[in-house]
Amino acid sequence: MGYRLSKIYTRTGDKGTTGLGDGRRVDKDSTRIEAIGTIDELNCLIGILITHSPPPEIEQLLTGIQHRLFDLGGELAMPGHSVMSDQAVANLEQHLDRLNENLPPLQEFILPAGNLLAASCHHARAVCRRAERRLTQLARDENEQVNQTGLKYLNRLSDLLFVIARVLVRHNGGEEVYWRKEI
Repeated sequence: MGYRLSKIYTRTGDKGTTGLGDGRRVDKDSTRIEAIGTIDELNCLIGILITHSPPPEIEQLLTGIQHRLFDLGGELAMPGHSVMSDQAVANLEQHLDRLNENLPPLQEFILPAGNLLAASCHHARAVCRRAERRLTQLARDENEQVNQTGLKYLNRLSDLLFVIARVLVRHNGGEEVYWRKEI
């Protein structure tokens, strides 16, 4: 394979537009670019989470998720192109079920805290929810057909990140911090 980026700056975006994979130019603050950028931000947060040395099984899972998020961003950069598969959603559901089965049932809301790993995972979860909102907005605002699998993927991913945070808070003996209703 040849080099994809032989020159990092092109000056083509100096006037506030950016190019899509189909050659069209769109405003850098368009709904589509907001969705792509939020997915990229989520991918970065997952990368940061990985650098905090989660258990190997979680690290491997998160690395796979990074690849799928890159696929989703690429799909959005090529309007009308579909990459995300139902199998990717099913894989998340399998991991969700497996990781959740050993956790105690929640009887109260939990705060995004407990230890650095768990709090970092909760941060990624919150950005994942924003990515889902941006993708929903893209489908509505631009009257474009957005691959519903991408929306399902982000929805399941935010659930999985919540469960992973619950697993990670227990890593190295941490505890969940429960919300207390003000009296």
